[in-house]
Amino acid sequence: MAEAVTGAQIIAEALKSQNVEYMFGVVGVPVIEVAMAAQAAGIKYVGMRNEQAACYAASAIGYLTGHPAVCLVVSGPGLIHALGGMANANMNCWPVIVLGGSSDQNQETTGAFQEFPQVEACRLYSKFSARPSSLAMIPAVVEKAVRSSIYGRPGACYIDIPGDMVNAKVDQTNVRFVSCCPPPPASLANSREISEAVGVLTQAQRPLIIIGKGAAYGRAENEIKELVELSGIPFLPTPMGKGVLPDDHPNCVSAARSRALLQADVVLLLGARLNWILHFGFPPRFSPNVKVIQVDVCAEELSNNVRAAAALLGDVRAVVGQLVESLKSNRWRYQSDTDWWITLREKMASNAQISKALALRATLPMNYYTAFHHIAELLPKDCIIVSEGANTMDIGRTMLLNHFPRHRLDAGTFGTMGVGPGFAIAAAVLEKAQETGRRVVCVEGDSAFGFSGMEVETMCRYKLPVIIIVINNNGIYSGVDPETWKQIEKMGDMTTVAPPVTLLPEARYEQVMCAFGGCGYLVRTVEELRSALEQSLRDTAMPSLLNVLIDPAADRKQQDFPWLTRSNL
Repeated sequence: MAEAVTGAQIIAEALKSQNVEYMFGVVGVPVIEVAMAAQAAGIKYVGMRNEQAACYAASAIGYLTGHPAVCLVVSGPGLIHALGGMANANMNCWPVIVLGGSSDQNQETTGAFQEFPQVEACRLYSKFSARPSSLAMIPAVVEKAVRSSIYGRPGACYIDIPGDMVNAKVDQTNVRFVSCCPPPPASLANSREISEAVGVLTQAQRPLIIIGKGAAYGRAENEIKELVELSGIPFLPTPMGKGVLPDDHPNCVSAARSRALLQADVVLLLGARLNWILHFGFPPRFSPNVKVIQVDVCAEELSNNVRAAAALLGDVRAVVGQLVESLKSNRWRYQSDTDWWITLREKMASNAQISKALALRATLPMNYYTAFHHIAELLPKDCIIVSEGANTMDIGRTMLLNHFPRHRLDAGTFGTMGVGPGFAIAAAVLEKAQETGRRVVCVEGDSAFGFSGMEVETMCRYKLPVIIIVINNNGIYSGVDPETWKQIEKMGDMTTVAPPVTLLPEARYEQVMCAFGGCGYLVRTVEELRSALEQSLRDTAMPSLLNVLIDPAADRKQQDFPWLTRSNL
């Protein structure tokens, strides 16, 4: 007699057969049994405190491993909370599978508990959104969702599971189980376009390579290293392109970013998009006559905003390999004594001096540069850095170096605040499973920490030794000191007089961590900062939180351009 299996068991076995290893979620009716079946099938389940953070965590697994994890949510509000994570994954081009429970099929249109048009809603935030037509079809839908999430441009996929499917049973012989989908095919660029690209590159007076997070996701670090060192061209990483090549590589010109973008006459774009992060490729941030050689896996992305002088459609790793072979036969190298290199080195030295002067100021409260200078001195080279906030993320990007690929996670293409704890949990779960000993350090602005701060309980529950550093300036962008706050309170109703950007001065975020059994440190001085971070790095058993109080008026050093270039479209 054939064995009967439940919908929950079929889902779990289907996910396992597609090599899904991790599931993050918040359980309730009707998906509790799905989480339990997943654990029984050998899938690691991490229970989070909010669906949004769960989806951020699952998507980070997709970026870090190249294979999707699952975000498991309940129906209605549970799924809606996860939409932010789905949108973030889609914008970042990271694979993730969202599995949502929904109201029973025989109650549709009746006003069922948490009834919502989930499949239709998720189409706006995903590459693929579907509900299996029967228990027997669940494995086929799971396989298509996993395949769709990693093929072409990666992204989010949604599977809807009605509550009455979860515990319904069917004979196992009637279920059409599907084998694991193959890895994504790696396509090469057209050879004529490769020749065109090399021709444009070798004629450049001021060439620049821009390395995006697509290159990190595509595991192209070895090929890009060979390209940079063969060609001698300066390179600039985007925020999550940092570490594809080490930030201290002699060809890295991050410290002269604005100058490099403005004066480059040819830009080779590797797995990066000309969106707001790169100022659309428009003047005044770029030369109006810049030539762009664009490498992307998505045909629709080619020539966006700036017409590509050479459009190389294909897998970034494979295409860079083609460029390397062509340059080898060409025997061309960009010399290190050109005016372009001299200009960039001078600007880098000038900017480094300004940052160093700010970092060495002995005034209290500390400024951003002082705090980051001492944090950078103590962090291990191989740590995974998660960062979010406004100035916290922007200044931290320039001062906290990355030496290895996929070792930086931040607000990304969507500029999403609240991603930090979820990303950090995902990275820590991976590092713990792989027993690497690498530390995960989550550097948060105080405003950013507020979005997902309760996930510190998740870190404590699973004993994930994440180090959270809250750079606390008492506000969004800037705040006020305690004395000024007291004066504001005397002026009347706080809802009408308190500046909208302010938060409670000197809020004791470290006590949140202590409440769940982790270690919390209140930091005001350089000595306290160094001592707390050294102790946290020694503690490999539990998470820590450093609440670093800085000057509420602290700001970035003077910038040549505003941080956000307004589009003239």
